[in-house]
Amino acid sequence: MKFFTTILAIGLFAGTSLAQDAPVQTAHVTLRSEGDDHSYPLTVPADGKPVLTHSTLPIALIDAPDFNVLQACVIETPGAKNLSSTIAADGVTQQVVIDPPQAVTSISCQGTCVETYGACFDTNGQYVGACCNGLCIASRCRPWNIGQQS
Repeated sequence: MKFFTTILAIGLFAGTSLAQDAPVQTAHVTLRSEGDDHSYPLTVPADGKPVLTHSTLPIALIDAPDFNVLQACVIETPGAKNLSSTIAADGVTQQVVIDPPQAVTSISCQGTCVETYGACFDTNGQYVGACCNGLCIASRCRPWNIGQQS
């Protein structure tokens, strides 16, 4: 009976440690109007819950310097849209292109990504995850522009 109690206690402690919430990553985005006349920041926790923008400003670009928004987020608009990616004029910041430009009603993100210079493969060669802003080169997430940064 003691053996059963010990196993039960170990199972309960293991379950408790697994049940603790892992920290939720956050996407810090900037929504930019066509012609970049107006922009506003938005913080989106990667918990799957939509963050409302409360804006009717037509958005052409979304700066996403620290999260893979195109792959891990849902961008809601009132009309049909095509989403694609590009790199900003700074040569580093990834951007989501909204075509045609229109109001973004909400953004929801889910999942995790690997920070710049983080390991995209573990010591056993297992894939850890997508890079937040860049690509995996030699098992590390590198920024898009690895040639020069100002």
